[in-house]
Amino acid sequence: MTAPVPPAEVLRRSLAQMLDGLPPSQAAGAVERLMAAYRGDTPTHAPILRDRADVAAYAAYRMPATFEAVRSALGAFADAVPGWVPGSHVDIGGGTGAATWAVTDTWAGTRPVTVLDWAEPALALGRELAAANPALAGARWQRARIGSGLDLEPADLLTVSYVLNELTESDRTALVDAAAAAARSVVIVEAGTPAGYARVIEARDRLIRAGFEIAAPCPHSAACPIAPGTDWCHFSARVPRSSLHRRVKGGSLAYEDEKFSYVAATRLPAEAAPARVVRRPQIRKGQVLLDLCEADEELRRTTITKRHGDLYKAARDTDWGSAWPPEPAL
Repeated sequence: MTAPVPPAEVLRRSLAQMLDGLPPSQAAGAVERLMAAYRGDTPTHAPILRDRADVAAYAAYRMPATFEAVRSALGAFADAVPGWVPGSHVDIGGGTGAATWAVTDTWAGTRPVTVLDWAEPALALGRELAAANPALAGARWQRARIGSGLDLEPADLLTVSYVLNELTESDRTALVDAAAAAARSVVIVEAGTPAGYARVIEARDRLIRAGFEIAAPCPHSAACPIAPGTDWCHFSARVPRSSLHRRVKGGSLAYEDEKFSYVAATRLPAEAAPARVVRRPQIRKGQVLLDLCEADEELRRTTITKRHGDLYKAARDTDWGSAWPPEPAL
């Protein structure tokens, strides 16, 4: 029996097919403009994605990175709620649907899925791409203004990825509050920049005040131990580079690393990690240095040496963003 193709690979193939026939210069030009828009901190009052060329460029360039970042955040969340599977999913500001693909890669099966976005061309292309993913066959793609006044249906899982930077402060507040009222679990992903982290922390605080517990990445639901302005919490996901990536950015590497900040909050019983690796592990001769956010609300560096035996082997294999210590092998 042929093994099913993973959603990540199906998505990559679908994006490659979508780019066929689009002039490379047109795609690269649209990407350059979109990069400037999405990296800015100025809220917009109109959709950034304006037409089919914009959407195709965005999907080919940004969708794989969004997919990998959201999948990483969802993986950490799934580890904290073992055995739970969302019965429904709403993706706010989902555009072409990267987060919906990440959900199907995290949890098997089908469920009601709704994607809300204010850019009709993005929704149209998302619907077209989703035809290749059986788990998204029944997804609804609905146009909606994202911000205050958004009417949300109840959902087990609600995702908001790379959206808060497009909103005013009042719209961000209204959106997070609406999400907290509608969903059992909320996962928010933003760019891994100081500004993106600040937006995530703002949302995290509101979700906690609404009665949610933090499932990931934090090992606690208390205040973040990072002093404001001194640092920021972010993680990294590896993204295979397409030919469009190489045309726009140059370079010869077959991958790039997507930096992101996130919070996963829930009303479900959750088993948060004992600690989280919050920097890339430093591997030195005979030792591994791990920077950890710990359950007692402190940031600490711990050194694991060969004398720690199997724990040392685990430390050499652990990744930035992983729970620590690892679960014992069964």
